[in-house]
Amino acid sequence: MAATDSPARTSDAITGFESTFADELTPLTVEWRGADVPDPRLLVANDQLAAALGLDVDSLRTEDGIAILSGAAVPADGKPVATAYSGHQFGGYAPLLGDGRALLLGELVDVEGRRVDLQLKGSGPTPFSRGGDGFAVVGPMLREYLVSEAMHALGVPTTRSLAVVATGRGIHRNGVEPGAVLARVAASHLRVGTFEFAARNGSVLQPLADYAVARHYPDLAEVPTTGGGNRYAKLLERVVERQAALVAQWMLVGFVHGVMNTDNTTISGETIDYGPCAFIDAFDPAAVFSSIDHGGRYAFGNQPAVLKWNLARFAETLLTLISPTPDDAIAVATATLSTFDAHYERHLYDGLSAKLGLADTFVEHEVIDDLLTLLAAHRADWTGAFRALAEELRGRSTPLDILLPREASTQWLARWREALARHGRDEAATADAMDRVNPLYIPRNHLVDEALQAANGGDLTLFAELLDVVTNPFERRVEWVKYTSPAPDEFNSSFQTFCGT
Repeated sequence: MAATDSPARTSDAITGFESTFADELTPLTVEWRGADVPDPRLLVANDQLAAALGLDVDSLRTEDGIAILSGAAVPADGKPVATAYSGHQFGGYAPLLGDGRALLLGELVDVEGRRVDLQLKGSGPTPFSRGGDGFAVVGPMLREYLVSEAMHALGVPTTRSLAVVATGRGIHRNGVEPGAVLARVAASHLRVGTFEFAARNGSVLQPLADYAVARHYPDLAEVPTTGGGNRYAKLLERVVERQAALVAQWMLVGFVHGVMNTDNTTISGETIDYGPCAFIDAFDPAAVFSSIDHGGRYAFGNQPAVLKWNLARFAETLLTLISPTPDDAIAVATATLSTFDAHYERHLYDGLSAKLGLADTFVEHEVIDDLLTLLAAHRADWTGAFRALAEELRGRSTPLDILLPREASTQWLARWREALARHGRDEAATADAMDRVNPLYIPRNHLVDEALQAANGGDLTLFAELLDVVTNPFERRVEWVKYTSPAPDEFNSSFQTFCGT
């Protein structure tokens, strides 16, 4: 374990760090630094994100830059910390989790004036490691880089990835695997679990809530801290709304998070921690890919309900701030949580309407619901179906016929076209509008698996090409045709994802 009292190598290859979280909420942090790195090597760096952060792109690739990105060196103006939090994991409460293999290097202010965290994942053991080794391996770190950048390209709020550095250290997982560190950028790393820890550990709760407001909902800073509809009641309302919007976006793109514990639910409304995540091919609400989700708690179709459950845990942490009278606080929190379903359905059906070319001018719930039933009954490819429907409007029936039997789809297609005509929607223009919101390329599980296996062996060619594809999800290119196909049935029958710890 890295000792905090031993001399640390410092570097100014990345500068501009601030530490408002560590300075204002010291009880939630432990000053720490990463483990030494035997043989650091940069595997991938996000030049576009680096530029947006105001960083010198060339400096990231220097020996000193790589040392910071691996955790082997401390930024000259940084104060790395491991943060404390609790969490409900698969429904069971763990009173102390924390950054067991991560370090918050500090905060940067990007070129648009937004404050973000730069965190390392896999940088070695911390006081919160609970017997774990604190390290990470190449495959899962490249997976998070790839999927988080794909989600950003799809327009889904998400943490982002700045770099992955191979460490040259062998890590014992399924045998010995090559070690790696991910540099991750987030609006913050404040989680429901952070509030769960604070609510059970003294006087830090209100400062934490005020910090969350100042950082993510600054317009609430002028709202009084007492009385009806106070600042903390409003904070709960905002987080409920943002998380309802987020999970709707997951459903629209067919994303399965895989481990929706409360310590993986952010206050900012960003997707965080891409462990056993996956994308569905066949539309199946019961789809589960995570090797540790034996009961299907976090199945694709369960995600909205689980998210609402997590938000109830967040509401519990705020009760004493919402009102000193328990019954009043519970009534306010319950009323706010009861709005989740309406928020979620509005975001979901607005998104589904757009995916079907119905735009935001009207919603045809029955038409949408019957399509979902049809896709599930025939296990049709979720991503491919909406692009095929656009082709149907252009008079090209083959793509849809591959996914759905014509005898099953004919009646629904007629009703859909009638809905478009009722509202004066031109079919050619509608098809073009659909292509602008329906991705052609997602991180298909079999292609991700293939790329990561090659990367584990030292060949990043497939990874680099797949990254290019999924970060340009809407633009059709002839040479990328293989990236539109779902996995073979034999792959899906045995495919599992792992969290990499």
